[in-house]
Amino acid sequence: GGVMKSVVVVGGGIIGLSCAYYLRQGGCDVIVLDPDGGRVGASYGNAGFIGASHYIPLANPKSMRNALRWMLSPTSPFYIQPRLDDGLIRWGLLFLRHANSAHADRMAKPLSQIGLLSQRLFEEWQATFPKFSYEKDGLIDLYQTEEGLAGAVQEAKRARALGIDAVELSKADIAALEPNVEIQAVGGIHMRSDARTWPPGLMAALLEKLTSMGVPIFEERVTGFHQSGGRITSATCGANNYDADSFVLAGGIWSRALVKSLGIDIPMQAGRGYSLTYPLTQLPLRHSLYLNEVSVALTPMEEDKVRVGGTMEIVPVGTPPRLGRVRGILASARKFLPKAQFPDPTLEDAWFGYRPCSADGIPYIGRHRKFDNLILATGHSMLGLGLGPATGKLVSEIALNQPPCMDVTPFSPNRFS
Repeated sequence: GGVMKSVVVVGGGIIGLSCAYYLRQGGCDVIVLDPDGGRVGASYGNAGFIGASHYIPLANPKSMRNALRWMLSPTSPFYIQPRLDDGLIRWGLLFLRHANSAHADRMAKPLSQIGLLSQRLFEEWQATFPKFSYEKDGLIDLYQTEEGLAGAVQEAKRARALGIDAVELSKADIAALEPNVEIQAVGGIHMRSDARTWPPGLMAALLEKLTSMGVPIFEERVTGFHQSGGRITSATCGANNYDADSFVLAGGIWSRALVKSLGIDIPMQAGRGYSLTYPLTQLPLRHSLYLNEVSVALTPMEEDKVRVGGTMEIVPVGTPPRLGRVRGILASARKFLPKAQFPDPTLEDAWFGYRPCSADGIPYIGRHRKFDNLILATGHSMLGLGLGPATGKLVSEIALNQPPCMDVTPFSPNRFS
């Protein structure tokens, strides 16, 4: 019993809204502060992947090997714009330190675990939410080199050991799974338990559910916080102050700037991604595809759409989008799908958004040691949509001082301080 605990959630993307949902379910009095009312951002333009198969963090040996080769190319899948910026330099050094197989091996279990938990929760949402699409027909990981495929076959063994349904595919298997599209690949892996959704539809369902639960979403931009005695007392939005017992920081790429005034530095950079959405008739896919060697994702989605997305561009927010990048994604996709008729893109056709990239590719989920009523839920890199529900559930357990349903130590926001 006792008095209802009040919580302010800063950020209305998939992570903030998921936190609000579980906090409200746990009996808290919750409000969400988001300048766009939860209607824009990386939660909308992504590939809609749900599942545990993407358990290799962004900081891994492959990105390390490719980084230097790719860094000079304006169309490459991974690009860091060099600049003299303390935050970027610190992030870059930490990234270098973690881009090794020991880190990737250590994180395989926690990342696959949180992925499996999240997928289980998505399946609960299916039963209790306004309708949103959830197609559980697997993700096909494709390879064009024998070397790439051999590595993937080894990785699939580990995936199975982690509880992921991963099976090898021959060229013939791929053709049978995708009869309407010509695919150029030597083989692949079918992550059979993975699922996909239409992100705008999911976000609409979540916003509708929160409204029905009495969680208000205020179109307010947080400009700072008040603190006293090691606790945060309120979030400031221009002339308004929102007081609460606890504060959840789920501000995506803005999270780092939001807490700078509190003397907190979260090693994080904005990683821009692009996507294009076409009518499904243009590319009649049946499954999500991941073109591993070129880091391009393709997903058929409800409303007869197919989305093509990719790139990780570490650039300052506001850098003009690059058409070369969008063309690069389509050129990469054409290598695997030689018959695909993609019209020549313009920047108007392309969506782009910024993912919050932690320094080691692992989300920050947990209480900050400097303020015992500040909980971080950010830094999900490319995994945000898929990890939304699990992050929300873990945050609510942390806020309510309940034992979390999985070990959250690897996600500690204090790991670099």
